[in-house]
Amino acid sequence: MTTESAQFDVAVLGAGPGGYVAAIRAAQLGLKVALIEREQLGGVCLNWGCIPTKTLLRNAEIVELIKDGEEYGISYDNLRVDYAKAYKRSREVSNRLVRGIEFLMKKNDVRVFIGEGTLTGPHSILVEHRSEERQINAEYLIVATGAQPLVLPFLSPDGSRVFTYRQLLEVQRVPKSMVVIGSGAIGMEFAYIFHAYGADVTILEALPRIMPLEDEEVSAEITRSFNRRGIKTIAGAKVVDAKVSPEGVEVFFEAEKGRQSVKAEWALVAVSVKPNTAGIGLDKLGVRLNAGGYVEVDDHMATNVPSIYAIGDVTGKLRLAHVAQAQGVVAAESIAARMGKYHGHIPRLDYDAMPRCTYTIPQVASMGLSEAQAKERGYQVKVSKFPLRANGKSLALNNTEGFIKIVADAKYGEILGVHCIGPDVTELLPEFVLAKNAELTPEEIARTVHAHPTLSESLMEAAEGVIGQPIHI
Repeated sequence: MTTESAQFDVAVLGAGPGGYVAAIRAAQLGLKVALIEREQLGGVCLNWGCIPTKTLLRNAEIVELIKDGEEYGISYDNLRVDYAKAYKRSREVSNRLVRGIEFLMKKNDVRVFIGEGTLTGPHSILVEHRSEERQINAEYLIVATGAQPLVLPFLSPDGSRVFTYRQLLEVQRVPKSMVVIGSGAIGMEFAYIFHAYGADVTILEALPRIMPLEDEEVSAEITRSFNRRGIKTIAGAKVVDAKVSPEGVEVFFEAEKGRQSVKAEWALVAVSVKPNTAGIGLDKLGVRLNAGGYVEVDDHMATNVPSIYAIGDVTGKLRLAHVAQAQGVVAAESIAARMGKYHGHIPRLDYDAMPRCTYTIPQVASMGLSEAQAKERGYQVKVSKFPLRANGKSLALNNTEGFIKIVADAKYGEILGVHCIGPDVTELLPEFVLAKNAELTPEEIARTVHAHPTLSESLMEAAEGVIGQPIHI
C-alpha cells in the first residue's frame, strides 16, 4: 500500500453531470481542481441513465414508425428487429460522450483520481483504489455522489428476473413480458422501449394516477396513450409481495378490487432512489442531513460545514441531471467568490423554473406548478390548453397526441406552470423556462412571431389562450 498526498483549491467527489461541470467551472475560474470518481466519468447519467436510455428510445420510436409503415406508403414482409444492436448503439453513444468528458478534463487541467472517496476531514478526502491510497487536500470540498435505486425488501434485484434500471441497461434481449413497478420517468421510458420491441408490459403505480407528479390532465393523456398502444397501466396498486422463480416473477398488489397479482418474465423496480450519503464520512464531520438522508444546502450549495458544499441528487432538491449541472456551476462560482477569484453574479436557482422531462412517445415536459398545486397555494389562475391536433406540423408528422397547457396567475399574468405532452415537447419547454426566469408573461410569448409550420407555434397558441385571444381553436 502506498500513500500520496496532493493539495488543491477544490476537490469534487463524484464525476456525474453535477460533479464534472462543477470541476470545469471551478477550473475556468482559475482554481486548482481535483475530481474523484469510483467508476466512470459522466456518472450514472452518461453511462447508465440519461444517455443510453435516450438512444434506446430513439431506436424504439423507429421500430414503432416502421410497424406503422402502411400509413406512410411503406410495406414490408417478415419484419425483424434486433434489440442487441440497439443495445450496442446505446453503449457506443455513451462511450463517445465519456471520451468527450475525459478530453474536457485534460483541456481544463482538472486532475482526475479514480477510486473510492471518503471525507476524512473538512479539507481532505481519502481515495482508495486497488492497493493505493491518496490523500487529497483542498480548501473546499464538493460532494456530488448522486443516488442509487431504492429497492423493495421482498423483491431484491438479481439482474436475471428482477432488475434496477442500471441492470436493465446491460441486457441484450427483450423478455416476453415485464412488470414495471413505478410510473416515474424511468419506469415509463423502459415500459415504452420494451413494449416497442414486443414485450407484454404492465405498469403498477401505488399512487392514484400514472405519472403522479405531473399535472392531472397530463397523467390522464399519457395513460390513454399507453393503453392505446397496449401497455397496461394500473394506478392505485400498492405492491405488497412477490415470488421469484426460474420461470419468472409474480408480483402481488393491493388495489381497489382487493389483492391481485401479475405474472411476468421480468420485473423492473423503479419506485424511487436514495442518496449516496452513507459511508462517505459526512456523519463524522457533522454535515447536516434531512430526514430522507439528503444533504441540506443553502442557496449557494453550501452545507453547515463552511468548507463543504453539495450538489445534485444528494441534495434531494430536484433529482435531474440538468439541475445537478446548474447547482455545480453555482457551487463553483460561490467557492471562487469566497477565494476572491470571481466577482460576477451568482444566481439563486428557482426550482419551480426547472424543466422536468420524460422521453416516452408522446414526450412529457413540465415546469412549475400544476393547476391543482397553484390553486392549493391560493392563486386565482387562468388556464389555457392548446391541442396538438390543431397544429399543422403535428398533423404533418402524423403525431397529434397531446397538448400545451399554461397555468398563469389571473391577477398579474405570472407563468406559474407549463405542462406539455406530445412530439418533441422536451425541446419546446425551454422557451417557457426562459420566459419565467425573465419574468415575462404569456402576452409576450403570444406576441412573439413563431415560424410556421412548427410545433413551437403551439406554445404561442396556448399563450394566446391565456390572454383570451386564441386564433386556431
